[in-house]
Amino acid sequence: MSGPPLMVMLLLTLTAVPCVPVARGGGGHPGYADAAADTCGPDPASAVEVGLEEYGGGRIVDITHAYRPELPFPGRGDDGLGAVTRLTESMANGSVNNVSELRMVVHSGTHVDAPGHMVQEHFEAGRDVDKLDLDVLNGPALLIDVPRDTNITAQAMESLNIPKGVRRVLFRTLNTDRKLMWTKAIDTSFVGFTVDGAQWLVDNTDIKLVGVDYLSFAAFDHLIPAHLVFLNSLDIIPIEGLKLDHVKAGIYMLHCLPLRLIGCDGSPIRCILIK
Repeated sequence: MSGPPLMVMLLLTLTAVPCVPVARGGGGHPGYADAAADTCGPDPASAVEVGLEEYGGGRIVDITHAYRPELPFPGRGDDGLGAVTRLTESMANGSVNNVSELRMVVHSGTHVDAPGHMVQEHFEAGRDVDKLDLDVLNGPALLIDVPRDTNITAQAMESLNIPKGVRRVLFRTLNTDRKLMWTKAIDTSFVGFTVDGAQWLVDNTDIKLVGVDYLSFAAFDHLIPAHLVFLNSLDIIPIEGLKLDHVKAGIYMLHCLPLRLIGCDGSPIRCILIK
């Protein structure tokens, strides 16, 4: 997340045909509005907090937030993200198949930042999301709880005693306890890295992937400078908006895959933990 005038609002549009509202009856998908509505897209009433999402008999844990309309999003007040998909062809309305359109800001929900997100020279150099190192995005990771009475400062980082050699760390904070990702309105009191905390991580650890549980890894009052510490290093990949509710702290295999978008400063990302 960054302030509205500072975020690079790159819209991802896969098709450009008018929306076709779909009725609930007659084969309409339950995730779309009824035919009387002016817009299509997931039904806000269907969005409820879910518990631990496990697969494979509990071996795989999904830590990605579903792209529901109620996700918080900067610049839209208390309205939330809104619908990101539209049904443009509907079998319920006589089409031969169902075809959806995806339109969203790439820094929505669970997502990854590329170096060009806030550094123009990196953007112009083509250091885009499709160039991110998949070796960093996949591998052993430590899920750790941050003290609940602090931002991720240098002092907090030092107190966590993260061993040398650990390359991927997911930081669970007060944001998860407060369920901020389940609230439409942006809350600027969210917990994140301060400048000194980010610099301490760069100078004193081997961490190359940083995962956090809100839309910005940088605390609101440190939004730009803390981002620049990581994004200028080129070695650290920040993943934001992780769903860490109900997941036990510990060591997992982490797998995160962004979309392979050319010329893009970020991407939605699907992240899973394997026990």
